[in-house]
Amino acid sequence: MTKTDGTTILPVEAESTPRFPTYSVAGRAGTSFKPEHLAAIAADSGQQGFFEVHAENYMGAGGPPHRALERVRRDHPISLHGVCMSLGGPRPLDKEHLSRFKTLIERYEPALVSEHLAWSTHADTYLNDLLPLPYTGATLAYVCDHVDQMQAVIGRTILLENPSTYVLFADSSMNETDFIREISRRTGCGLLLDINNVFVSATNHGFSALEYLRDFPLSKVGEIHLAGHTEQEDDEGELLLIDSHDGPVADAVWRLYEIVIARGGPIPTLIEWDGKIPDWPVLRAEALAAQAILDGHAFRREASHVPG
Repeated sequence: MTKTDGTTILPVEAESTPRFPTYSVAGRAGTSFKPEHLAAIAADSGQQGFFEVHAENYMGAGGPPHRALERVRRDHPISLHGVCMSLGGPRPLDKEHLSRFKTLIERYEPALVSEHLAWSTHADTYLNDLLPLPYTGATLAYVCDHVDQMQAVIGRTILLENPSTYVLFADSSMNETDFIREISRRTGCGLLLDINNVFVSATNHGFSALEYLRDFPLSKVGEIHLAGHTEQEDDEGELLLIDSHDGPVADAVWRLYEIVIARGGPIPTLIEWDGKIPDWPVLRAEALAAQAILDGHAFRREASHVPG
């Protein structure tokens, strides 16, 4: 992996005896892991794909959260998803936070590691939100520096997630897909394509979600997110979508997902559900719906390569 200054990031040597089994997430659909589902997950003998956890929920040294996650990790791959690194902020990364993130990677050996293209800190305060940034040359430079730094410290290539946005910046000189493409080119990072975020932003700002996806560098995508959103009205009474993660995936987002999978193949897919948590069978059904789409397109691709 090459940094923007031309130097090389050397991977961290793997431990001789991994703590957990190695599982592939290729072509699999998974869900957010919620501790209240632990017993149901353990009792469920069906296909469960992989589980995503937010890194910041596990930065304590021990206790019930770690006992639950260790139990899940023994039998399943996990995706470690950061929400507070503030890669899009102008301030230097928090070295202590980055160190704790690295410790989690070493502890749980996740199959995927990801963060957001957003900022969430001001001075010494962590904000409970993922805030947008202007797409300018200056912003691009420090975002790439932050991605380089994160990847160098953790010894892993990360996946960078496209944001959901509710405002645009007048001083942006690049569109979002070009900005994301250039980050990946300069840093070597992969991408996490959140299709619900695309739909939310497209609806809020009046652009075409399909055109955005046609322009997105799909070859760099290592994971897809699907989630629910809610409808509100802005101050002018216009429709405003909120990336709320508190309900099922919308039909329009499923349709976009099928288009992406038809073009890009069976990319690992995660159902995010973080509020109004349903019973396990409801969440699992969403993942099984995604798995059916992944399997269907994988089958069609294999069939198209069978000699006649």
